[in-house]
Amino acid sequence: MSASAVLEGELSFKTVTQFLDRSNELLDGGVLDLSRVSRADSAGLALLLELTRRQRARGSNLKLVRADPKIVRLAEFFGLDGVLQFEGDATTDAAKGEVA
Repeated sequence: MSASAVLEGELSFKTVTQFLDRSNELLDGGVLDLSRVSRADSAGLALLLELTRRQRARGSNLKLVRADPKIVRLAEFFGLDGVLQFEGDATTDAAKGEVA
């Protein structure tokens, strides 16, 4: 598996389209590093769901690493923690990838 892609900035209604447009590039490694995400709203969670769906269509699972606990709690609130595969949190060490 290649290096993880690093998402940076907000995952919000205003920004999700730019990430979706680059979904093939973001999914190449099968791992998204969320340590540089400043905030996420419901549209950001919808983005993570869509990227997870696209990765599954490729035949593998998408790992979401180093997410801020607030993002994980938001996913739990919406009942998505069973669908989104969070590993570690923003304070754990992970391999650095390219900034998306």
